[in-house]
Amino acid sequence: MNFVNPPYLLSKLTQRNIVWRIQNDKPVIYLTFDDGPIPEITPFVLNTLNEYNAKATFFCVGDNVRKHNDIFKEIINSGHKAGNHTFNHLNGWKTHSSNYLENINNCENYFISDLFRPPYGKLKASQLIKIRKKYVVVMWSVLSCDYDQGITKEECLNNSISFADKGSVVVFHDNLKAKDNLLYALPRFLDHYSKKGFSFEILTKDLCEETLSQPFKICLK
Repeated sequence: MNFVNPPYLLSKLTQRNIVWRIQNDKPVIYLTFDDGPIPEITPFVLNTLNEYNAKATFFCVGDNVRKHNDIFKEIINSGHKAGNHTFNHLNGWKTHSSNYLENINNCENYFISDLFRPPYGKLKASQLIKIRKKYVVVMWSVLSCDYDQGITKEECLNNSISFADKGSVVVFHDNLKAKDNLLYALPRFLDHYSKKGFSFEILTKDLCEETLSQPFKICLK
């Protein structure tokens, strides 16, 4: 089952340890892209973002950075932010904690970041405690479900624009499963919110930590 919005109780219980959205009232959306970089998708994403003067945060798989370092350099040189997404896209629930933490460290052999997002959004409490010592852990407030090949591209776009608002952290994926939905939804998403006066900015450690220090608020669009 896919939750376009995270369950309220989960967000509430983890509000001091995990960033789900940025607490502000500015017309800003924080686009994020998981799983890349890969040559089949990431250049399209970068070109589309550039058309709208949009900045984003890419949660990169270390092995993809190793294989496609030229594309990773383009991400950074274009003014975007990179976050750690493990070296091999591991599921924290299914991985022994010592192996999981080692895999995160292996990712650092190819780039350094102060942001981390667990693949599949899954990690154990014991892993979270240790990861938080080094990274800000970022989840999301809007999941496009672009990777779900059981939905139409129109449904993917609707998932994104129906729930995103000020301070939303929105997830797309620069991976092959998401390709068809992403090619359709991303430019239309950017166009929709640009016309509404929104800008698109990167996530930073300072911005995330400021949100973690504030009282929790739920955003109902």
